[in-house]
Amino acid sequence: MGFIIWIIGLVLCIKAVLEVLKWDIDGVKKLLVVILLLITSWIGLAVYYFWGRQNLENMLK
Repeated sequence: MGFIIWIIGLVLCIKAVLEVLKWDIDGVKKLLVVILLLITSWIGLAVYYFWGRQNLENMLK
């Protein structure tokens, strides 16, 4: 069961990173967001998918 949850988290993290890399912002800001997503794991993914997806790109411009 734990392995399935880990796989789901890994897939969501990869999807989030690929979405961030498509943003039209500075490379350093992209790198910072990607590092934060990877370090914070589930909490970072939850914040990204529930709030950051719509708001974060505009805030970083």
